[in-house]
Amino acid sequence: MKRIVQILAALLILPLTVTVAAAQDAYRIKSGDVLRIEVLEDSNLNREALVLPDGSISIPLAGTVQAGGLSIDQVRANVTDRLAPNFAAKPTVFVSLRSLGAAKSSGSYVAPKVRVYVMGEVGKPGVVELESGTTLLQALAQVGGFSKFAAKKRIQLRRTDKSNTEQVYKVNYDAILAGTSSIGTTVLSTGDIIVVPQRRLFE
Repeated sequence: MKRIVQILAALLILPLTVTVAAAQDAYRIKSGDVLRIEVLEDSNLNREALVLPDGSISIPLAGTVQAGGLSIDQVRANVTDRLAPNFAAKPTVFVSLRSLGAAKSSGSYVAPKVRVYVMGEVGKPGVVELESGTTLLQALAQVGGFSKFAAKKRIQLRRTDKSNTEQVYKVNYDAILAGTSSIGTTVLSTGDIIVVPQRRLFE
């Protein structure tokens, strides 16, 4: 009897699954949508990317990738191709629609705000509300930059993933300025914490 119930449940769920998959395949991405990008081989590239008014998204190592007017699968293929030269083998990329763009108002999209926390040696520490799509480097500028006591080579970006596990990313501001690190282009998500520690005595 239990087996029969399981089979009936599967038969009921299957059409819904197919319908959802078909709807996602048919959907064409628009400005204001937020996409979730995940790269199996490098979790540092995982992020939420806002589709800009010109239809593009920005991803470290891939640069600017066109998304507007395309399906989820087409964007995944584009991102994979752009990232491929940076890996020994073609990376495994997952793309999903995180949220739909807000309704148009006066001809422009109103994107939701992102709330992040900035601690330590910056001009204006505290809770900061940022526009969706704001990068780490842009956020640091918006909080007034660094104090004279900032340890700019030991900045931390702390992010909690869906499994409630905190990831800590090391940020070297000098390396960003030198062009040897792309972490400054990381798009921030709600709940992110930026920590700018105090410089040591001889640092």
